[in-house]
Amino acid sequence: MKIYNAKKEITCDRKIVVDDMILTTDMPTTAGSKMLDGYVSLFEAEVLTRAGNAGYGVIGKTSVGEFAIDLVGETAQDGALIEDGILKSATAEAIKSGDAICAITLDVNGSVRRSVAQNSLVSVKPTYGTVSRYGTIPVACSGETVSVVAKTATACRELLDVIAGHDDKDGTSLPETEIAKVSETKPVRRIALLTDMTKGVDEETSARLDAFSKKLTALGVEVVSVENSIIPVSRVAWNILMSAELCNNVSRYDGVKYGYRAQNFTNIDELYTNSRTEAFGELLKTAIIFGSETLSTENYMKVYDKALRVRRVIVEEFARLFADYDAVLTPACSMMAYPESVRADKYISYKENFYTAPASITGLPAVVAEGAQLIGKAFSENALLDLVALCEKEGK
Repeated sequence: MKIYNAKKEITCDRKIVVDDMILTTDMPTTAGSKMLDGYVSLFEAEVLTRAGNAGYGVIGKTSVGEFAIDLVGETAQDGALIEDGILKSATAEAIKSGDAICAITLDVNGSVRRSVAQNSLVSVKPTYGTVSRYGTIPVACSGETVSVVAKTATACRELLDVIAGHDDKDGTSLPETEIAKVSETKPVRRIALLTDMTKGVDEETSARLDAFSKKLTALGVEVVSVENSIIPVSRVAWNILMSAELCNNVSRYDGVKYGYRAQNFTNIDELYTNSRTEAFGELLKTAIIFGSETLSTENYMKVYDKALRVRRVIVEEFARLFADYDAVLTPACSMMAYPESVRADKYISYKENFYTAPASITGLPAVVAEGAQLIGKAFSENALLDLVALCEKEGK
């Protein structure tokens, strides 16, 4: 397990970890990249201030893949966390071991939700704008969300209630009047199981999805199989938007003001090029190139602008589904473990986010539990967590 800068002096009962995308003033924040090796922020994330005021104590930070866009941390600058050939998540391991009761993470490209599904934990990616992103490493600002991971839905909800709320320091933060809607949502009674999202999963993932559906049915929730060919398009559109936004956000890392600086250069262009070449990993470089090409004059309208329009279509399609259903049920990943044979595909995270992209691109809340993912209407995260809590009782 990779918990950095573990604080032995933390004695409170509400011990938490934060991943390496969350800024801290007493521990480095590297975003899993050589570019930020040793970087210590002058201010801490708003979510940590709120958690601290509520009695939560941060015991350390957990490793992430470079800028959190990979599968489950395999591109971390200090190497992947692998046990018996299986890729592990440092955050998930910290919760499973009991070292921390909760984790605060930044969900950029779905790695958080994938690891939670594979480790039978619970996570909540709240409605976009309900939790402040002030003090997080920006990557794909229009879809990334501060999320919470825990062993139970109750623990998730308790911490989410603490960190949610308007923040003037975050330009995307919603007004309190909007955020208050989280507590006003109705119970989940009818769920659409998107069959188009289940065709590529392995037997174990399919079995978990089926078992979760049966628990929901036993609780009186109607689960209806629904075919939908529009929601799956989220992956392509999200990959375009994420890469374009990433390209802009990492442009600040040039070896001049902070971050890694190459030793050998003769002019400013070489400083930029050599610093980034030496400090960035292959996946991140590929995403930067793809994002730059997407934003080029030639491709802006036919690629980037089209992806924005596709995002609107997907948002409207979810609204159409929510006219008849309270939530949508999908897998969070295609398999319950990522062996070396799968990781050999360097760009597997851009394919595996097929399952996580719908909630990312729309900003809708998503709760992962028992290996499955529930995507709900805006501000329905508490209703989803309440339903998962009932499932947890059903399983005891």
